[in-house]
Order: sequence, then structure tokens, then C-alpha cells
Amino acid sequence: MTLTDIAFLNLKRRKAKAAFVLAGLTIGVATVVALVTLFQSVSHGILHKLEKYGANLLVVPKTESLSLTYAGLDLGGVSFRMEEIREADLAKIRSIPGAKNLAAVGPVVLGTVQVGGRPALLAGLDLDAARVLKPWWRVRGTMPGEAEVLLGSSASRVLGVGEGGRLRVGEATYPVVGVLEETGSQDDQLIVAPVRTAQAILRKPGVISMVEVAAHCADCPVDTLMAEIAQVLPTARVTAIRQVVEGRLAAMEQFERFLYGVSGVVVLVGCLVVLVTMMGSVRERTAEIGVFRAIGFRRSAIMSVVLGEATVLSALAGTLGYGLGVGATAVLLPFFSEAGGPSVHLDPLLAASALGLALLLGISSSLYPAVQAARLDPNEALRAL
Repeated sequence: MTLTDIAFLNLKRRKAKAAFVLAGLTIGVATVVALVTLFQSVSHGILHKLEKYGANLLVVPKTESLSLTYAGLDLGGVSFRMEEIREADLAKIRSIPGAKNLAAVGPVVLGTVQVGGRPALLAGLDLDAARVLKPWWRVRGTMPGEAEVLLGSSASRVLGVGEGGRLRVGEATYPVVGVLEETGSQDDQLIVAPVRTAQAILRKPGVISMVEVAAHCADCPVDTLMAEIAQVLPTARVTAIRQVVEGRLAAMEQFERFLYGVSGVVVLVGCLVVLVTMMGSVRERTAEIGVFRAIGFRRSAIMSVVLGEATVLSALAGTLGYGLGVGATAVLLPFFSEAGGPSVHLDPLLAASALGLALLLGISSSLYPAVQAARLDPNEALRAL
């Protein structure tokens, strides 16, 4: 009979204690797996929702300005040496090392135009990027294509042109294919057109007024992205909308701290359960261990029996705990997200980590009882018979 056989026979004879250790480890591992899987699943949804804040990085041309003030009297100011951002520079932004953290890069062309004798602000946008940068937009009609325009709610009212109308901008007339519902922002004042159309109207071929960048950066510093963009565009100034960026990072960090705190408590409780149960098992088997020592079993063999039992229970607990944890996540996820929200995120590395965690908890918690069992004096142990 091998030491492994002895370990299995002991587990069969003491089913209640084995079940108690198995339950303690399984619940601990399942809780940790559920929390980690829930965090991974919800974090994607959180980042997606936080993207609704729009652009959080702005790339604008560098300018040198001179303030005209004297004795507290503001006489305005003058800008000179204004650099330009070229359309070709967009490829440089998309090629930075942190490009994988960029959700959208949206060029913007701005300029004033005359409409019916009134000045108006024309904005040329990349409308595909605008869907990410401005997800709060609601359009009555359709988004404009080439040689078409979209009006903000205020611009439509002031200019007296609605969906289906035609708008004379400069020397040409353009169909109005949609009207933007009121947003309460400067977007309500705009005449929106595709970038190419706006460049043609403003006679700014290949020129970009600014670039809006949406960066989701839960695992990287936004300052790094700013530095990388500034490095590839030395003629531009990169600024961050700190409130949005810091809000995203703070939300994720708080949730992560909660995860680690609860996991630590659960792991501690699981260790105590295994330690107490294994110590009780060793005390009950004092006479048995004395017999083993009397017939020639070494201390290392006694430790191997106790640790072998812990290893079997830990491996089984790791497997069951992972399955229960993923199942619990599937049940809990709807309470942490809206209908049609994120699905359960399955991570193969987490499955291996769950098994490793269970083995670590079980074996480390059983180490002291195993040492105590190996140190039993055979003579003292046999007196219990």
C-alpha cells in the first residue's frame, strides 16, 4: 500500500471532515473567481459607458500669443506663429505605441461661413469617429454624406431651415439631410458637414483645425499618451480633459480595491477553515499515526500522507470553485449591468490561477498540522490505543 492509497482511504473514512475542508476551499475559490470574473466582465461595460463622455484628449495647433493688458484694462490679444495640423498627421497619432488605447481619433475643421447674410460656424467632422466621440447625438433624419450638411437645433431654428431643406453656404447650395436634437452644448450652433466637404467650403485642403481623441486608459497613464502624441506632432499642443480621464481611472481603481479587499478576507477565512479542520483530524488520528511511526514510517512519510489529503481536496476544490464562480457571475452580472449588457468574460488564465490558489491555500494551511503529526512521539501516540 502506497502513501497515496493511505491518503485516499483516510478521506473515505472521514467523509464529514473531508467535505468540510472541501466546502471551505470551494467557497473561498468560488468567491474569488466570481469577483474577478465579475470585475473583468463589468469593467468592459464600465469603460464603454464612460466613453459617452466623449473626447478626453484635444490636439490643437501651437500658437504664440501676446496679451494686451495694462493697469487691469484688457485690450484683447494677438496670436502669431500659428502652426497647422495637416490631415496626414492623423496617421502619426494612430501609429503611437499606445494606439491600442485610443477609441477614436476625430479630425475637426472649423471656420465661419455666411448663410443668408449671417455668420455661422461650420464644423467638418469625421462622422464615423463622431459616433464614438459624440454618442449623445440624436439626429432627426440621417447623418450627412459628401456635399450634404447637418444642422444643430439652434442653427436650424435661427436659419429657418429644417430637415429636407436646402442651405446656401458660400457659393453653393447643400441639402440639409438631418437636424441634431438639442444637446445643450455648442453643437447646437453648428453646421456640420463631412471633413472633405468642409475643407472645400472653407478652402482649407488637407488642413485640420483640431483633433479630438477618445482614450480608454484603465491600464495606462494618460500622460504617456499625451507625451507620445506630442512627440509625433511637435507642432501641436496636446491637452487632457482631466475630469473625464481621472473619473474613469478612479471608478476602476475603487472597484479593484474592493475586489482585492473582499478576496483577501475570503482567502483568510478559507485558510483558517482548512487549518482548524486538519488540526482536528491530526488529533483524532494520534493513535493511527503512532502505529505508522512504530512500524517504521518516517516523519516525511507522515507529512506526505497529511499533505497528500490536502492536495487531493485542494485540486477538487479548485476545479469546483472555478465552475461555481463562473456560474455565480452569470447569475449576478445582470444586477450590475443593463439589459443587453456585457457577457461573462472567460479567462483561461483565471482557471489555472483558481487551481493554483486552491492548492496554495490547502497545502500551506495543512503544513503546520502535517509537521505536528510528524513530530508525534510514537510511545505517547500508542498510549491512546
